[in-house]
Amino acid sequence: MMISLRRLLRRNPKRARGTVVAVIGFLAAAAIPLAAQQQSSAVDSRPNTTSSAAQSVSQQPASVSGQVTPAFAVSPSLTPIHGVQGVLAETLEGATVAAQAVDERFNPASSIKLATALVALQSFGPDHQFLTSVWANGSVDLATQTLTGDLVVSGRDPSFHYEHGVMLARQLNQLGIRTVTGNLIVAPGFTMNFDWSPKRSGEQIRDTLDVNRRSAVATRAWLDERTLIGDKDSLSIVPSVVINGEIQVDSVPAAAQTLITHKSSRLVDILKVVLCYSNNFMAERIGETVGGPQVIQTTVTQKLKIDPTEFQIISASGLGINRVTPRAMMRIVRELRAELGKNKLSLADILPVAGIDPGTLEDRYTDALERGSVIAKTGTLTHSDGGASSLVGQMKTKSGRVVLFVIMNQQGNVLSFRQNQDNIVASIQNVFGGPAPFDYRPVNLSMRLANSSSETGKGRGEYEPKQQ
Repeated sequence: MMISLRRLLRRNPKRARGTVVAVIGFLAAAAIPLAAQQQSSAVDSRPNTTSSAAQSVSQQPASVSGQVTPAFAVSPSLTPIHGVQGVLAETLEGATVAAQAVDERFNPASSIKLATALVALQSFGPDHQFLTSVWANGSVDLATQTLTGDLVVSGRDPSFHYEHGVMLARQLNQLGIRTVTGNLIVAPGFTMNFDWSPKRSGEQIRDTLDVNRRSAVATRAWLDERTLIGDKDSLSIVPSVVINGEIQVDSVPAAAQTLITHKSSRLVDILKVVLCYSNNFMAERIGETVGGPQVIQTTVTQKLKIDPTEFQIISASGLGINRVTPRAMMRIVRELRAELGKNKLSLADILPVAGIDPGTLEDRYTDALERGSVIAKTGTLTHSDGGASSLVGQMKTKSGRVVLFVIMNQQGNVLSFRQNQDNIVASIQNVFGGPAPFDYRPVNLSMRLANSSSETGKGRGEYEPKQQ
């Protein structure tokens, strides 16, 4: 039974406030003028206290000069979900498909990483590589394969991991160094294995360089990565460098000479890993390279002409209390698509493809018809704002239409929020004929980040699990 919005407001204002009003206007065989597409309505711009888990949207188009006039319909038998919700879904052309509380501020959780990724891509470009340098503060005796002096490591690569440490050992061996008589000096900005402490990172690089100290995890990471890229030569040798001295955290000595400059994977590939696994450490490190959360906030609001009150952040990863409106987040998604497009890239090059890529969307949209039809960034904070969850990205439909969407929830159960988000996506896809997969070839992600959230973050519940 169809119920008009006016009638619904009169009968049940609370329920009306909690309903996402979907606006659908399309023709199967012909494009609709944008003016006709952009008819939309939101019952109330305030976040709802009882938001619908899904909607049933009916089309009863009335022909007006050969066009279709969208019909508004709300099913009277919706399953309520407790919490507050903001939704904005749009076609690529900018027509509103669904809207709710689009100008209210929500905690975006880890979906804020989209803004961090955007500013990093604009600042450095997708092919940027982070450098890690190894220095010799002393002399090398090739006959004894000994560095008499200190070995120094510096760099700010957010992705530096066990396998990269073993590679440094191999490269040092190729330079004729197997023993260091002095200390291992680690520059203050160096981190390894997603550990903020330079001292602990120094201990890890020392142990990883030395085959007698090297952990089984480090060895496996090295072997797996070399196998993945087909480097058979590296698999036939055992790199090793022994450090006889202590671990020190200090700046690079002025007299030190560069031995090795290790380059990370490309920024676009690192972002794919960061966003698939929602790695908070790496997002914060990348945020540091562009100047921190304040620079991200200023850059986004100024370049995208967003009201500063609609985008206020304190972290580059989404931890803590950040505030973003659905409308501002939609601007970020569009700008991110455009930035990637300049380099012949797409959202699939940095975001997880649901049901295909490992990480936070690995276990969502796994049905045969849904698999690969959603490319999005999740967000989960189990404690902040009474529980916050978000899903931001794009969906594809059988009609060939791509719909961009932002869904933000808080003050409720995150598992219920996720189910609600999936239902909203499914409802929109069904209106356009059902889900359809994006053209996507899966990539192998060599870095193991699924369980790399910090223990401190886990203790607060501020991390991004696949399922709880």
